Amino acid sequence: MVSRRQLKLGAFMRPISIHTGAWRYPGAFPDANFNLAHLKRFIQKLESGRFDAFFMADHLAVLNMPIEALKRSHTVTSFEPFTLLSALSQVTEHIGLIATASTSFDEPFHVARRFASLDHLSAGRAGWNIVTTSNPEAALNFGLEEHLQHDARYARAREFYDVVTGLWDSWHDDAFVRNAETGVFFEPERLHVLNHRGPHLSVKGPLNIARPVQGWPVVVQAGASDSGRQLAAETAEVVFTAQSSLADGQRFYADVKGRMERIGRDPEHLKILPGALVVVGDTLEQAKAIRARLDSLVHYESAIASLSIALGHDASKFDPDRPLPEIPPSNASKSARERVIALAHKDNLTVRQLAQRLGGYSGLAIVGTPASIADEMQEWLETGGSDGFNIMFPWLPGGLDDFVDKVVPELQRRGIFRREYEGKTLRENLGLPRPVNKYFAAS
Repeated sequence: MVSRRQLKLGAFMRPISIHTGAWRYPGAFPDANFNLAHLKRFIQKLESGRFDAFFMADHLAVLNMPIEALKRSHTVTSFEPFTLLSALSQVTEHIGLIATASTSFDEPFHVARRFASLDHLSAGRAGWNIVTTSNPEAALNFGLEEHLQHDARYARAREFYDVVTGLWDSWHDDAFVRNAETGVFFEPERLHVLNHRGPHLSVKGPLNIARPVQGWPVVVQAGASDSGRQLAAETAEVVFTAQSSLADGQRFYADVKGRMERIGRDPEHLKILPGALVVVGDTLEQAKAIRARLDSLVHYESAIASLSIALGHDASKFDPDRPLPEIPPSNASKSARERVIALAHKDNLTVRQLAQRLGGYSGLAIVGTPASIADEMQEWLETGGSDGFNIMFPWLPGGLDDFVDKVVPELQRRGIFRREYEGKTLRENLGLPRPVNKYFAAS
């Protein structure tokens, strides 16, 4: 029986694998994060597997961890997202191209212009992942002595969204008449000057680029705190989230979609995609062995540094063989801190055990055969846990190839994943409407 609901699949591709030991796995490309030839191969493989989007996170600072841990990280050198995605747009035709841009350390005019350009270059496949940036080291790269407070970051982000989408609506879709006979290139009455003045931002406009192909690039959001959930309910069209169990996923799904309904948004106009590390084996035992080998490649220096980042406190000072002590709030990501504390309590982990779990990857992991992986994904889809997943591969290229070659055909056989793309734009493939221009809606 064919399910009426269809999975949406993104691929989390910066870093190339979220797992700290990925670059050391036998057969992995150690330089995959910073090698254009490899990245072209990866995105073309994903497109052959009919993935919705290639998703690039971004970092505005080298990770804030001790050098003994940092020297083991494969994420310290990566391409700037817009440069890379612009190049990849020319070697693909269907897959979406989602980039992260910070509302804390960038300006809305820059963000609006870059995403509009990418949307035109890709014929309508761009998406903007709105982040407020939780790494305090980033502030030091932008002339600030300390990071903005959590609530202030989200207040600025909400206004930032209004400005960027207002700039995308600067021009009527048919503003550029290019009439060679009359000498009129555009119709002035089809131009809107934003003139925004708010508590955080002042932007005149208009944007000096035509309205994006999709109207607006798809808006993606990744916060899980209460402020993040509210921002998602008000603005997002895709949410990249981090629930580690189906029950947690169902609660998050109901909460965010319920918030949408309360403010008058259609819940179907938001796709919730939890991140999932997917490890494929021909048998369950083989898949578990692959995961165990991956975890064994994580050094303790990296593990304790990852724990420190997640908690917003220096975990190297804790007794490694005792339970996690009480952790006071910090200015780091609240949702990441709460997830880690909950994991420590749930599994009764010592600091050492928690660090080693986190140092590899501590979020949702789907480990098994193609059939068992499809079973789990189908259950999330059909019981209100998610609209799909943002897939993280255990290593590249093998982990990606295994998913596309083995799991995708199983999902297609069950009728819960496409065999062909539905349209030409990212919005069409995700089943999202094209936004009406807020300044020219009547025309």
